[in-house]
Amino acid sequence: MSDRPAPDDEMDLGISLATVVGIIDAARAMGELEEEQDNEDVQDEENLDDNDPDAIADTLKGLIDELNEDEQASLIALTWIGRGDHDASEWAEALRLAKERNEGGTAAEYLTNMELFGDYLSEGVAAFGISAEEVAR
Repeated sequence: MSDRPAPDDEMDLGISLATVVGIIDAARAMGELEEEQDNEDVQDEENLDDNDPDAIADTLKGLIDELNEDEQASLIALTWIGRGDHDASEWAEALRLAKERNEGGTAAEYLTNMELFGDYLSEGVAAFGISAEEVAR
């Protein structure tokens, strides 16, 4: 028996897939730059914003801050599912706990400080049978 909902069951994640995919891409870009920066000096004076993980983190935080509280809670719940804290069959409970976790409105800070945030979010979407890599960008 699978933890994934049946393909015919339309699951409302409470946030658009396009938004989730944009956040996944930004989170992964930030993580890659942080890793590169740890390994070598990659700062290009002409393109500092393109190579600055802090600038990308600020952009990512802005994207998350622009979301409403329900969408932010959905991001948190999807991330927890992707991290293995919950499975897809526990969506309602994960979402309820995520709303409680985000009562202070700190979703952006919480999520962007999470190592592998983009990968966890992608895995969370995958738990519902959706491949983030196949969503049009």
